[in-house]
Amino acid sequence: MQADELLTLYAQGERNFSRVNLSGVDLSGADLRGIDLTAAKLSGTYLTNTNLEGAILNQAILRETDLSGAFLKGAGLVMAKLSGAILWQTDLTQADLGGANLCKGDLSHARLVEADLSRAILSGANLTQADLTQANLWDADLSRANLRQANLTDASLRGADLSRAILQGAILQRAKLSSCILNGANLRQAKLDGASLIQCDLSSANLRDADFTNADLTGAILDRAILVGTVLPISAASTPDV
Repeated sequence: MQADELLTLYAQGERNFSRVNLSGVDLSGADLRGIDLTAAKLSGTYLTNTNLEGAILNQAILRETDLSGAFLKGAGLVMAKLSGAILWQTDLTQADLGGANLCKGDLSHARLVEADLSRAILSGANLTQADLTQANLWDADLSRANLRQANLTDASLRGADLSRAILQGAILQRAKLSSCILNGANLRQAKLDGASLIQCDLSSANLRDADFTNADLTGAILDRAILVGTVLPISAASTPDV
């Protein structure tokens, strides 16, 4: 299907475009609020600055699709395939990305406030300065992801894999990181005050100048971690595994 055909049908009130093939089509700047693109083929499609508020893109194929600056508030992207997609400055507030594949995607400066990224694959993704406040990242794969200066305040990351992830300068205040894997992660100058890191694996992590004030490190593993200038909670001094 071509862009003009879809836009014409949409203007006439049609919303169901499930399984349609729009690969490589240019829909930049279009207003497609509430459109149903379930399992649609959108690889390489141009959706820059497109309004997709409340759109249904569950199981859609969006590999290497350009969604920079797009508005996807409340959109459904469950199990969507977004590997290599460009989501720079994209608004994904309250979007459902459960189980989505965002491997090596560019989500730098993206807004993911209260988004559901549980079980999502974000390995190698660029999330520099992304806003993940109150996001759900339970059991997500964030291994080797770049989260430099990202905002993860009050985010839920229980059981997430953050091994070798870059979290330098990230804000993780009151974040829930119980049972997280942070082996070899870079948390230099990260703010983790009030965070829960119960039974978290921080072995070989770079915690230089990180702030763990009032954090819960019960059962946390800090074997071979770099603790130069690290601010640890008072209770940590009596924690056997620290």
